[in-house]
Amino acid sequence: MAVARFTPHLYRYFPTLPHDGEHVGGATARDVLAELNRRYPGLAGYIVDDAGALRKHVNIFIEGQLLADRATLSDPVHERGEIFFFQALSGG
Repeated sequence: MAVARFTPHLYRYFPTLPHDGEHVGGATARDVLAELNRRYPGLAGYIVDDAGALRKHVNIFIEGQLLADRATLSDPVHERGEIFFFQALSGG
């Protein structure tokens, strides 16, 4: 299973997310996010918009590489890989 990691901001809304990462299966970034949303209802709403595309101020890194498919999150995730959900803070 891949390890999903998160920016500290998401712990504010999902305090039960493990700080050392969540082991989760899934062949693509979308699959991983769907499983995480099943475990932590509402999490996907912070990552993707209503159409399922990555939100403007969110990035996903898979094995240190920026996600290429922001529209459908079809980038593959390796079984023993790492996927990092990075939510930038903005505003003033």
